[in-house]
Amino acid sequence: MSQRPPSQAPILQPTGVPGLDEVLAGGLPAGHLYLVEGTPGAGKTTLGLQFLLQGRALGQKGLYVTLSETSEELAQGALSHGWDLQGVEIFDLVNDDGLSAEAEQSILNPSDFELGETIRGVMALVERVRPERVVFDSLSELRLLSQNPLRYRRQILALKRFFLTQGCTVLMLDDKSAAAGDMHLHSIAHGVIHLEQHTGTYGPDKRRLRVVKLRGVRFREGEHDFKLDRGGLQVFTRLVASEHGRAHTSDAASTGNAELDLLLGGGLTPGTNLLFAGPAGVGKTTTAVCCARATMERGGKAAFFLFDEGIKTLIARSRALGLDIENHISAGQLFLHAIDPAAISAGHFAHHVRDAVEQHGVTTVVIDTLNAYLVAMPGSNFLMLQMHELLTYLNLQGVTTILVLSQHGLSSDVPNDIDLSYLSDSMLQFRYFEARGQILKAVSVIKSRTSAHASTIHQFRLGTGGLEIGKALTDFEGVMAGLPRYRGGTSLLGDAELA
Repeated sequence: MSQRPPSQAPILQPTGVPGLDEVLAGGLPAGHLYLVEGTPGAGKTTLGLQFLLQGRALGQKGLYVTLSETSEELAQGALSHGWDLQGVEIFDLVNDDGLSAEAEQSILNPSDFELGETIRGVMALVERVRPERVVFDSLSELRLLSQNPLRYRRQILALKRFFLTQGCTVLMLDDKSAAAGDMHLHSIAHGVIHLEQHTGTYGPDKRRLRVVKLRGVRFREGEHDFKLDRGGLQVFTRLVASEHGRAHTSDAASTGNAELDLLLGGGLTPGTNLLFAGPAGVGKTTTAVCCARATMERGGKAAFFLFDEGIKTLIARSRALGLDIENHISAGQLFLHAIDPAAISAGHFAHHVRDAVEQHGVTTVVIDTLNAYLVAMPGSNFLMLQMHELLTYLNLQGVTTILVLSQHGLSSDVPNDIDLSYLSDSMLQFRYFEARGQILKAVSVIKSRTSAHASTIHQFRLGTGGLEIGKALTDFEGVMAGLPRYRGGTSLLGDAELA
């Protein structure tokens, strides 16, 4: 038996969709037929246009064959994205001539004659234009003309063989109007890209993309979030943390407060994450600002992702406490992002975080708060897995991550609605307590995986100088439960001011 010579690596055609080529491991192997399926509105036509426009930019001829839209409608849709389709051949198989009285029988009766005319029209057009990229929109018309699955499969196979002889890379769009479980196209196509559109109870629709198969290519499996906006589709590739590790120091850095450093066993360790948990107004965000400010004063960069609080509010509150962050913003050291949790997907958010780390060199990331992130997006189980992957990625990048978690209640045993303690490397617990007719605050380090932390409970307050941490409350019991009992003469913060 003679051995076949080893085949050369396939030529990859970039799709023109940001992020999709990363999912496809470089692009679509040239000279094959691919199926792009999804319900109406999922983004199939936009993806097809981006594919042809990318070919035009590379000097390749493109052909858009439409059976469901007119060329005018396609041009208008492209214009809404700011695209000019000049140089892309658009052929409308059902035009004004096809609606004339002479063609009435062909239009109304899906017969062998009409199906044959459609297929021959496509072949003649391809032979005349000689395109390298073809988008066929859509297969639902061919399915109706074929009338039965056998004829439909044979016609698609005939088109596939024809396009192969012409050297075309073809995207066939399908609106999934066939009965559920119809796998004819999946078995024929060289690759299948599935688009999904999810309608939530509030906010814009969320969209996801999944590559069902791609022969001969080790593509990125799983679901990938994408958005459809002016400018086309943008795919946010599913994050795999293990692919993004880099060397970094493990020396602890100061939080900007000597007492807090002692509580943490030396400060903030790069490549770890801290969870600040406590009721609203106790000082979690301000403590995070102090830690980020210390990073920037050492010459580093920080990024805040605000799900609850506005940027102006954060700046004004920090200024009132003497924590100037505006100069760091103007110096390009601090990046503030106000996130609408109802309008962003988990993959899109991870993309923002990666951009801050990889493009801007951020070494401290603050996510405030996790409540809005986890509650506003559907599928909390998957969100927890995605958050775990994101935190692992940040740890491998040597980034110090601060997670802010707001808990309900002001006193007694505060319920923890969202348990993220198992994901965190260190955890600071903030609590209110009552003493001498005042509502005071306490802080303690619950755990630390990287250092020998203090186990004592300390009074904590915010002032014009930032954070102030008092002595250990050794004469109190029940502080963390919110029901303290005073058993000694330990001085509290502010006692000297009252004397």
